Parts: sequence; structure tokens; C-alpha cells
Amino acid sequence: MTRSFPGPPEVQALKGVNLLVAEGDYVSIVGPSGSGKSTMLNILGLLDRPSVGEYRLAGALTGALGEDERAVVRGREIGFVFQSFHLMAQRSVLENVLAGMLYAGVPRAEREERALRALERVGLGHRMGFKPPTLSGGERQRVAIARAVAGSPKLLLADEPTGNLDERTSGEVMDLFEELNAEGLTVAIITHDREVAERARRRIRIADGRLTELEADA
Repeated sequence: MTRSFPGPPEVQALKGVNLLVAEGDYVSIVGPSGSGKSTMLNILGLLDRPSVGEYRLAGALTGALGEDERAVVRGREIGFVFQSFHLMAQRSVLENVLAGMLYAGVPRAEREERALRALERVGLGHRMGFKPPTLSGGERQRVAIARAVAGSPKLLLADEPTGNLDERTSGEVMDLFEELNAEGLTVAIITHDREVAERARRRIRIADGRLTELEADA
């Protein structure tokens, strides 16, 4: 698929890319600023559409979906983790995780149980009543991960998830991604950090809008 943005001059952010992420896969997409990483993330997350070509999610074509339909699929099938956490500062940790399930099709009666289970899973069951500004960066990112996985998505997309964390905390967050993947969750991480990328089982390099799969020892 190709993603172009009108000019002048026209800019091709993605150039004829072809990527298969299998169920249960753990993939990193690594590249410098301006390489097309954000465009790739937006398409994988149904936040944007390719100009040419098609994107299938869980085997289903997405090109013909309207914006409302895309929002429903996005809420149910995809969990997002961002560099800047995107937590509501005046809401508790539990309320932040609950909010993540509003568009995930989770019945109201199940939401609190799922939220509590997700917080326990990331080691923050004892912080559920706290507000994000009182937490460390690593704790806030773990809240964001709990919010992303509470609705049982098929795909977890992480955009520079360690960008605001120190080395030790980054390692702890990456350990958590690996554990979630080992439990069956498909994980794709977008990053410029080579060390973060190397934690994935598959590594894809993006440069000038083109993808190259790297060998395990590359």
C-alpha cells in the first residue's frame, strides 16, 4: 500500500509497503523521524487510510468502512499505548482504565471487573484510587497499558512507549509487553530506539517510506 499527501509537491509517506503481522506476533517498526513510522501507525490503528492498496485487520477488509464503523472496529479490536500516556489527570487510575472500555463493546456490568483485573495484571491494583499526576512515569505507562488491554483487543499498538521513561523503567515496560505477547496478544511497537526494537521477535526497519525486515542478529 501507498500513502500520499497532496502538495505541491506531493509527498509519499509510504511507498508500496507490504506488511503481514500474524496473530500472536511481536513486531517492532524502527526508523528515524520522518521515515513514515507515524503514517504506518495511523493506518494500522485505523486512524488513516492508504491512498493506494488495502489494509486488512483480522482478515477483514477495512477500506469500505465508514468513519463510524472504523471507530467501532478500532475500539473493539485495537489497544493504543502512547509516549505521552494520554491519561485524564483529574480522574483516578481506575476511572482512566474504565474510560478505555467505553468504545470497546464491553458490557457495563463487566467493565469494573475487567479494569481491576487489568490493573492487577500490570502490578497497579494498589494504585487504583490514585490520580495520574501522583504516579511515576513508569506507573502512568502501566496504567495506559492496562487501559489498552482491558477491553481484550486483538492488536496492541505502542507508539514510542518508552520515550518518556528512564532506562530501568523502560526495561520494565518492555518486560510487560513481552509477557502480554507470551499470553497471546499481538503487539506492534513503533520506535526510533534500536534497543527497544531489538526486544521484539520480529524487527522491521522503515526508511524513506519503505519497509525492510531485519534478520534476528542484524
